[in-house]
Amino acid sequence: MSTELAFKPRILGMICNWCTYGGADLAGVSRFQYPPYIRLIRVMCSGRVELEHILRAFSNGQDGVFIGGCHLNDCHYNTEGNYDAISMVLLGKKILEHIGINPERLRLEWVSAGEGTRFASIMNEFSLKIENFGPLGKSEGIEPKVLKAKLEAVTSLVPYIKLVEMERLRVRFKSDEEYHEFFTSDEFNRLFNEAIGEKLAISQIITLLREGAFTTGEIATVLGLTPSEVSRHLNSSLRQGFVRYEESRKCFALA
Repeated sequence: MSTELAFKPRILGMICNWCTYGGADLAGVSRFQYPPYIRLIRVMCSGRVELEHILRAFSNGQDGVFIGGCHLNDCHYNTEGNYDAISMVLLGKKILEHIGINPERLRLEWVSAGEGTRFASIMNEFSLKIENFGPLGKSEGIEPKVLKAKLEAVTSLVPYIKLVEMERLRVRFKSDEEYHEFFTSDEFNRLFNEAIGEKLAISQIITLLREGAFTTGEIATVLGLTPSEVSRHLNSSLRQGFVRYEESRKCFALA
C-alpha cells in the first residue's frame, strides 16, 4: 500500500458543550459511523475558541481543525458566542490563506444536540477532504521547516491581531451569508492588508532570519512573496534596526 493510501489525517474538533457535543453524543449512541482518528475537545461555547488555539493545533501537527457550535440565534449564553466564533474562523481562514495554508483545513459548522446524523455526515465529509489534501503543508508545497516558521510568525502576532479585530474588524450580522459576504469583500481585504497583512509579512521574514542569513531572492522564494515586497519590508526593518545587511555575503540577517 502506498504512503498516499495509508495516510490517516490528524483532525482536532473543538465543539460546544450544549449543542455540537450533544450531536456528537447522539451520533455515537445511534452508531452513526465517522472516522475514529478525529479527536474532540468539549468547550463551553464555540466563542471560547481562540485563534491561538487553532494555530497551536496546526503547529502541533493537526492536518485539519473543526469548530462546532450552536446555530446562530440559538446560543446557550446571552452573549451569543457563536457570532464571535464565525468572525474568528473567517479571519483565521484569511490568515491561513495569507501564509500559504489551504483555508479549507479549518471548518466551522452549526450542529444542534438533535442532529447526530448531520454531525456524522459533516465529520465524514471533512475527513475525506483532509485525506485528499494530504499532510499539512504537503498539498501547499511548504517544507516542514518553513511551515513551522510561518505558524510561529503568525502566533507571535496573535495579541496584535486580536486588538485589530476588536477595533477595526469586529462586525455583527444576522446570518452566515452576511458574514461571508463581508469577509470576502474588497473593504475587508483592504482593512486586512493595511492592518494585518503587512505585519504578517514582516513577522514571517524576521522569523525566517532567526534561522540564518538570506538574500532577498531566497526570502521571496521560501515565503512565497515577490522580491519587491521583500525588499520593501527589509528596508523598513533595516531602518528600524531589526535587521542588518551583510555586504560581504550580499544577504540580510537579524541585527
